[in-house]
Amino acid sequence: MRAALTHRSLAITLSAMNAVEFTAELSGSSTLSIPPEIATRLPSKGIARVIVLTAEAPSMEAEWRAASYEQFLADDAPEDAIYDSLR
Repeated sequence: MRAALTHRSLAITLSAMNAVEFTAELSGSSTLSIPPEIATRLPSKGIARVIVLTAEAPSMEAEWRAASYEQFLADDAPEDAIYDSLR
């Protein structure tokens, strides 16, 4: 039976990991292929920590930027006017 990883052993394991970065084309399937040149650099056994980063939808980013810019340019609330005299 395999021993469970404790918080301490997990921290030690994660701190000793090496990073390998590559891009992959998502095809709609539930599998993610590792390029052969990357696979040869990986150990044959052990623990791997996998993080998948994807780009946000362009329209969502544009909406966020527009809303944040609008908020930035908005006037202060009347109750915040007292701070204008401290400039």
